Amino acid sequence: MKIINRIGKVLGVGLVFIASSCDSYLDVNENPNNPEDAPISGLMINSTYETAYNQYRVGDITSYYVQYLASPNPGSSGDTMEPVSYGTTWFRLYNVMTDLTIMMDKSEELGANHYTGAAQILMGLNLGMAVDLFGDIPFSESFRFETVTPKYDSDVELYAKVMDFLNQGVQNLQGATTVSMGDDDFIFQGDVDKWISFGNMLKARYMIHQKATSNYNANEVLSAIDNGFSGNADNAQVSFFEQSINPWSNAARNNANLLLDGWISEQFIEALDGTSYPDVDPRLKLMVGTTDDGEYVGTPNGAGRGNAPEQGARSTLIQGQYYTSVTSPLLIATYSEQKFIEAEAAFDVDKARAYQAYLDGIVAHMEMLEVPQAEIDAYLASPAVSMGEAAFTIDDIFKEKWVALFLHGESWNDARRFNYQYKDMTVPANLNPDLGGQFIRRLSYPDSEISRNGNNVPSVTLLDRIFWDAN
Repeated sequence: MKIINRIGKVLGVGLVFIASSCDSYLDVNENPNNPEDAPISGLMINSTYETAYNQYRVGDITSYYVQYLASPNPGSSGDTMEPVSYGTTWFRLYNVMTDLTIMMDKSEELGANHYTGAAQILMGLNLGMAVDLFGDIPFSESFRFETVTPKYDSDVELYAKVMDFLNQGVQNLQGATTVSMGDDDFIFQGDVDKWISFGNMLKARYMIHQKATSNYNANEVLSAIDNGFSGNADNAQVSFFEQSINPWSNAARNNANLLLDGWISEQFIEALDGTSYPDVDPRLKLMVGTTDDGEYVGTPNGAGRGNAPEQGARSTLIQGQYYTSVTSPLLIATYSEQKFIEAEAAFDVDKARAYQAYLDGIVAHMEMLEVPQAEIDAYLASPAVSMGEAAFTIDDIFKEKWVALFLHGESWNDARRFNYQYKDMTVPANLNPDLGGQFIRRLSYPDSEISRNGNNVPSVTLLDRIFWDAN
């Protein structure tokens, strides 16, 4: 996607549009200076933007669990998998789902089926993120405000709702509409075909999560993929401009200002620098920074930086790279992720397709990062990467998908399904002793939720698994 000053322009246009439009479907407030209701265009602006931010918020938590990032301070609670209260992420997920509930109601009344469909897809995504983090959560009683202590719905039931939202969303996007989306859509700028592809891609994502359950059908996953993304141009993302900075760029800037944010895990460095695997990955230099000596040196998870200074002796996120430029997009779902989903789904039913999808996923991610073609070719020429269909394993898929999902919250779902079996990945130093030497499997419920809805909050431990994490 071409990065332009989209958010600033659309917010400006949107505010004028909301205040001044004479169209009945937007003219919901008699006094625009004292708004009583939100138009669907304004809800679309907020929901697409905040959904991308929610994907970042999840990744900001889970990047330590999958050892992309490591804290420079020993025993940091997130790094060592302590029961942290992630109330802000919980609150933001529910904020977006509340707006989407209103948006669906309004757009259905208007016959604005494309807005309805987009809202349903975003609802499926935000609900799916919440369930993947917390398991059982309040949903069926959460948005009509008939009770301030809503019951908790089971994760199994809620995953069925996720799939219903995605299926209904695709269906509504394929029909006629009274109102068309446009620049109020920060993800696809009103491109309905891309929304349909996005819905199908997410269907594949949430179906592959359930691979260890009786609900799983590989052919259904592959059918969704056949109607999903066709290339990197379809990636679901929200772009930024210089006055609205990508949050990973903020993390990189914090490093430059000695605020100690976004240091790179030793595990991630060694997976790409030729230590854990035979080849040096050409993506490494495009994803993280070097030390002052021009070397890549990670920080051990849980142990901190030791005697290293606050700057210059360890690799960190640095400004100006693909993930960390001021104008870098926040990635929600990518073609490379879809290719690795395809590889996993096809592995037991069509191994030739699986192997080709695995290779295509590597290329798609490298092309997204603008790796030079000669370096792509050299990496693919390695027998450790292009091992041939017969020698190709599920482990190869998960390893390359882990690299391609750098900083993305979806990677934690994969890690749990894969039992964290990435080569040389070990539990962090100073691990939370309640985990008994095991990796974390879920988040604890936020303190705010326990204080206001404690009678309904399930009693859980960090080792309790989401239903799809059955291995």
